[in-house]
Amino acid sequence: MKRRDKIPFSVPSKRKPKPAVVIGIVSLAVAILCIAGLQLAHALLPGTEFSISKAQTSTSEPIEDTASDTPIAENTIFVHVEGAVAAPGLLELSEGSRVYDAIQAAGGFAEDARHDAVNLARVLTDGEQIIVPSTQTDDGSDAAPATAASAGTAAGKVNINTADAATLDTLPGIGASTAAKIVADREANGPFKTIEDLKRVSGIGDKKFSQLEECITVG
Repeated sequence: MKRRDKIPFSVPSKRKPKPAVVIGIVSLAVAILCIAGLQLAHALLPGTEFSISKAQTSTSEPIEDTASDTPIAENTIFVHVEGAVAAPGLLELSEGSRVYDAIQAAGGFAEDARHDAVNLARVLTDGEQIIVPSTQTDDGSDAAPATAASAGTAAGKVNINTADAATLDTLPGIGASTAAKIVADREANGPFKTIEDLKRVSGIGDKKFSQLEECITVG
């Protein structure tokens, strides 16, 4: 028999996989698992969308306050002060001012002014005239002091049937214009029978009458 020659045999060495290949395989496996997971979730929860998004953060800036601090202009009125005052004339006063404020703005009472003929507490209205009477008559003689009868007053109340326009002007809420209307109504329609008849005068309603009813009488 022929002798067979032995063929040398060598075991091939194991090759280590390259890192890039390993990373690619792992990435592919992860992608497959993610897709499979999303499909499974979509099948279990139909109508629900799944997505992977980056969290976004935003910063909000404070809103500037654009409100204006401009002060509101104060309302004013104009009144005409004449008679026994230091500086008679047209005056501009704040709305809600009283006769006292007008007298002070006109320089105060003159030495011969009749203080008792003016209601200093009355609230002024725009466009009215205040006439401060003097203790001196036109001929330079002293005027007689006002009495209840001459001033058209009785028991501390003004008699709306006998008081003149100047006396009516001292009533609360009654200016020179309304005082003239009272005198004109009295002359045209006769004396007032009750104090409520005063409401027939134009410009005197329930609100103004409520300020007057404790101050007036018909005699």
